[in-house]
Amino acid sequence: MKIVVVGLGLIGGSYCKAISSYTEHEVYGSDLDERVIKSAYDLKCIKNSENITDFSIFDMVIVCLHPAPAKKFMSECIGKMKKGAILSDVCGIKGQMVCDITKLAAENGVCYVGTHPMAGKEHFGFDFSDGTLFIGANFIVTPIDKTDKNSVLTVEKLALDMGFERIVEASPFDHDSIIAYTSQLAHVVSGAYVKSPTMQKELGFSAGSFKDMTRTATMNESMWTSLFIENKDRLIFEIDELIKHLGEFRNAIADGDNAGLEELIRQGRILKEENIKKRIAEDE
Repeated sequence: MKIVVVGLGLIGGSYCKAISSYTEHEVYGSDLDERVIKSAYDLKCIKNSENITDFSIFDMVIVCLHPAPAKKFMSECIGKMKKGAILSDVCGIKGQMVCDITKLAAENGVCYVGTHPMAGKEHFGFDFSDGTLFIGANFIVTPIDKTDKNSVLTVEKLALDMGFERIVEASPFDHDSIIAYTSQLAHVVSGAYVKSPTMQKELGFSAGSFKDMTRTATMNESMWTSLFIENKDRLIFEIDELIKHLGEFRNAIADGDNAGLEELIRQGRILKEENIKKRIAEDE
């Protein structure tokens, strides 16, 4: 296929590098920053040395932009794509967008497939992109009843060729509910955790748990603001759940309630152990 990736940040740049390294497809790039286009071309991970603006020649268009500009771009781009082409995106929010873009794509003779690659880094931008980023990672696809099945298979095969290990299919609304807990809440907690004044004294006193808790605090504020607001109802539910359980721990500690605190810790340990067993069973 002839593929163009729109938005050469961390994920878009990594897509270009993975596709050019591990597949026989031709990959091109589109980005507002001409410096990024030149860097990608010099690294031989895209075929073009200037920004792509004509999307009518491509078999697949992969949009790697933040949710709001991604929706805007796809809405404007669909009419300029060739008939039968596949349009895909990597947005961390799906929901109603998938329904809307699927309908619009069908009206223009284009096949839309929503996806979400479960991979990333603490840093963002093309300079941190990596063609090996997706090796062993999960790849979520969010088809609905009207999604073209052959296009889904094409997108999934490309993902496997790029190094993704597991394909997970979910409805766009289930995706948003689960991702609020597994990804967005973790970023909220990390961003709040580092605001303690004790953070300035941690050098020499921290180990793995501190690194795990603070890793995602270096998130891209523009992208994550967009993701949080787009998914606010589901994310607020998860934040409220966390606050409730933090309150239980706080009260048990404040009251010197040894038995109650032990029980809270035991409950968490059992839940995590069950989660680990489930993961192992799925891998076998």
